[in-house]
Amino acid sequence: MSSSPRTVEEIFKDYNARRTGIVRALTYDVDEFYNLCDPEKENLCLYGHPNETWEVNLPAEEVPPELPEPALGINFARDGMTRRDWLSLVAVHSDCWLLSVAFFIGARLNQNERKRLFSMINELPTVFEVVTERKHVKEKPTADSGSKSRGSTKKSTDGQAKSTPKLADELYKEEEEEHGETLCGSCGGNYSADEFWIGCDICERWYHGKCVKITPAKAESIKQYKCPSCSLKRARQ
Repeated sequence: MSSSPRTVEEIFKDYNARRTGIVRALTYDVDEFYNLCDPEKENLCLYGHPNETWEVNLPAEEVPPELPEPALGINFARDGMTRRDWLSLVAVHSDCWLLSVAFFIGARLNQNERKRLFSMINELPTVFEVVTERKHVKEKPTADSGSKSRGSTKKSTDGQAKSTPKLADELYKEEEEEHGETLCGSCGGNYSADEFWIGCDICERWYHGKCVKITPAKAESIKQYKCPSCSLKRARQ
């Protein structure tokens, strides 16, 4: 890390990139992240990197480390609670880590600069808000995506670091623009990125989760979703 002071803009850019990597780990790449956090392994940490990638790895060995370390041993609690609760807990710890890294790097900032940095950070939804869908980053509903569609990711040689081509907030705004005309097959309401939707794998129509009584947690266990209409048709055959 450079010994010279870094500007508020540089520190915010570093924070946002690390945050983007962690958001991807806990949303788009959540299955891969979950599998990497094997409770049988040693103490593992979730890292977000300045190039917008994420990594599950052992903590740094040097004491004190170059930067603050994330929560240690996140893998040990994985099977002791529901998946959603565990991800929410990791998200909260990740938010704390992101802030600690930002203000560690910005230790030389003056009072006004620290206030400006916090204000810029506070404009973004926290990782916890994204993971718990208070500020939902959602897959784009397309005709051929199905209920289990996921964004494409790039893997590094070790299969752990994942890159993201766009910031989470850019994806959120983009899908609102591109899919504003998508209508719920049940109530006819417009698509909204801050609501949970599920696509039928048979007729490929999309529905509000609340309209078909499907929650995000319930959707996790559904291999192939059939909407009420398609289920009724199959029952009559």
